[in-house]
Amino acid sequence: MVWEAQFGDFVNGAQVVIDQFITSGEAKWGRQCGLTLLLPHGFEGQGPEHSSARLERFLQLCAQDNIQVCMPTLPAQIFHLLRRQIVRPQRKPLVIMSPKSLLRHPASTSSLADLSSGAFLPVIGDPLAPREAKRVVACSGRVWFDLEAARVARGLDDVALIRVEQLYPFPEAPFRAALDAYPQAATFVWAQEEPMNQGGLVPDPAPSQPLRARRAAFPLRRAPRRCRAGVRLLSRHRTELEALLTDALETPYEA
Repeated sequence: MVWEAQFGDFVNGAQVVIDQFITSGEAKWGRQCGLTLLLPHGFEGQGPEHSSARLERFLQLCAQDNIQVCMPTLPAQIFHLLRRQIVRPQRKPLVIMSPKSLLRHPASTSSLADLSSGAFLPVIGDPLAPREAKRVVACSGRVWFDLEAARVARGLDDVALIRVEQLYPFPEAPFRAALDAYPQAATFVWAQEEPMNQGGLVPDPAPSQPLRARRAAFPLRRAPRRCRAGVRLLSRHRTELEALLTDALETPYEA
């Protein structure tokens, strides 16, 4: 059974059902459930309710392998993930977070061979990165396409990009294998797709600028009181996106 939501506000109305039945039914009553939730994800010009299917809601519900939370980036991955959900002997609820932009992204494609053979990969390595890569960047979801485009544009041959397609249960063995492919890597970075409150309202980093000038530079209707000093829509400013990509791909980082 597949439960698809066109907008994220579906989760708001169904949160009690998700909490009390879908994620905890097996622990409370011993009843297995193979339900699949197809949820949109992220701001994509559809308004704030489109983003309310928040990933962290489901990750907070994860315990004792009760559900599966995945963010596939390719059509073949979604196909094999749904096929695995049907044929696997032990049934677990499956949550798929997938933004609509990948439905029409020119790089998010799969061949017929990828669909007719193979299996779902919880972790996708980087076949283009050399074994001598000095920096490893792991991420999930559509941000991989932004990172890949930035890496190609800047000619960063010493950066490897790893996609984590399944967040829970976390695929520890495949993830370690992907990291071991680059023994000379000195730094590891997790690139989060959406900063702070999922790419929404972010305080203005220039408090010394006059309030009127800040609001003129970053216009926003009905600014919340807690952000009265000035707010902006981070996703609408390309310079900020480039800064985030630079931080993930080039800035030194120490754990």
